[in-house]
Amino acid sequence: MSIGSFSEVRANSGMLNVQVSTEDLKAFSELAALLPKAAANAQRRAINKTLGWLRTHIARAVGKQERIAVGAVRQRLRSYPITGGATRGKLWFGINPLEARRAGRPRQTKAGVAIGSRRYQGAFFKKVYGNQADIWIRTASKHFDRADYPDSEVTSQTGASSGFVGENSDRFPLAKAKISLDSVRSHFEAWSRRADERLLHILKQEMNHELQKYLKGVRNV
Repeated sequence: MSIGSFSEVRANSGMLNVQVSTEDLKAFSELAALLPKAAANAQRRAINKTLGWLRTHIARAVGKQERIAVGAVRQRLRSYPITGGATRGKLWFGINPLEARRAGRPRQTKAGVAIGSRRYQGAFFKKVYGNQADIWIRTASKHFDRADYPDSEVTSQTGASSGFVGENSDRFPLAKAKISLDSVRSHFEAWSRRADERLLHILKQEMNHELQKYLKGVRNV
């Protein structure tokens, strides 16, 4: 039995499963019996439109709550629209810590690095590894705060290790600034409920659209 939309939250990600409940489908049983293919198409379109709606509104909400550029949040959201005879769409959200540089446009200052309303005292913005500059701080700095550098373990080993790297040697370990997204975990259940409400609203529109097409065809015969 279909229970409607539901969520699954794991260590580094969450998944929103979008589907029509058996109870809601009963309201369209007559149309489904008369036009099974049209009803299935309407259901597919409704689910895929709901996925797009969720992705847009979740990105805006999380971006505002966490003070992160909406584009950066969108990169963590991946939708899986339904095709063929499938009846469940999915929206994946990567909730492991986000590199702070993605929150906006970093600006190097004498005191450290500023990005939006965030300030990373004692930090610097430069390329250390790879082709992308990031916000870094020496772990020996008096301004180093673990809260600004989550998902990392201090290590003296040279090279990349859980966000900490050695700069030239293990005497100068660095930490990469990241933003925790743990606070979004509690919202998945609410997002599932909103998905159900939105899905039913769109489904009614899509079913009515199919019915009107059918009636128009009958009148034109």
